[in-house]
Formats: sequence, structure tokens, C-alpha cells
Amino acid sequence: MEIVNKILEIETEPGINIYNITPQIEELIISTSIENGHVLIFSRHTTTALAINEYEVRLLEDIKTFLRKIAPESDKYLHNDLHLRKDIPPDEPMNAHSHLMAMMLNNSETVPIVDSKLALGTYQSILFFELDGPRKRTVYCQIYYC
Repeated sequence: MEIVNKILEIETEPGINIYNITPQIEELIISTSIENGHVLIFSRHTTTALAINEYEVRLLEDIKTFLRKIAPESDKYLHNDLHLRKDIPPDEPMNAHSHLMAMMLNNSETVPIVDSKLALGTYQSILFFELDGPRKRTVYCQIYYC
């Protein structure tokens, strides 16, 4: 088995945002000569997530609305009692809602590679969720094949 490791960097916007990272993953696959295998995509942050779904503007707004209902920013959270927490950086945000949203999604996805292409369905895209932006984020990609 052969393994190729790559890291994607994503500069995110403020608040909840959803990015289609399918083109970047496809570029990674093309940059190798891999014909068949799998790619593991892993979000390296506790306030981000990944999903495979349709990248359609109105659906993206529905998803954001749904996530805000699950964990409203205005609710009271113990994690946000910054004065009671130890060893936190001075710029620590009150972001318990973002952690809770991330727990409802995935932090990784695995997609087959067939004939040098992602084996996604017609309306499927690999979506990266920023739940606490703006930030500089990294997504770890591991392509493995025989």
C-alpha cells in the first residue's frame, strides 16, 4: 500500500460558512498518478466539520439555519465562562455553540478514487464547515492506494 499525505489551507470568513473543497481534493488526486484508491479528508479543528452533500446556495442557508437552531450562540454555555477556565489564551473566543455544532457533523470523510476521479454521486460535493470564523484552517488529506 502506498500513501500520499497533503494539507489544504483554507482562509475562512466570519461566522458559519460552508466551502466546497471538492475541486481542491480533485487537484490533489490529479497531482498524483493514482488511478484507484481512497482519499481520507480530515478536519484538524474542533470548531470545523466535513460532510458530503449538495452544494446549492439555498440548501446551504437551510443548513446554517438548522445548525443555529441546534446550538444558538445566545444560549448560556459553561465553556463560555472564560473567567472560570484555566490556562486559556487572552484571545479565547466564547464559542461553545461552535463546538456543539461540530459534534453534530463529521470531522472526516473517506471517498473512493476510481479511474483517477472521486467516486461522488451526481449532486455530491465535499463540504468544509467553518463554525467559528474567521480563521486560517487546515484539512489533512491522505490518499492511499495499492
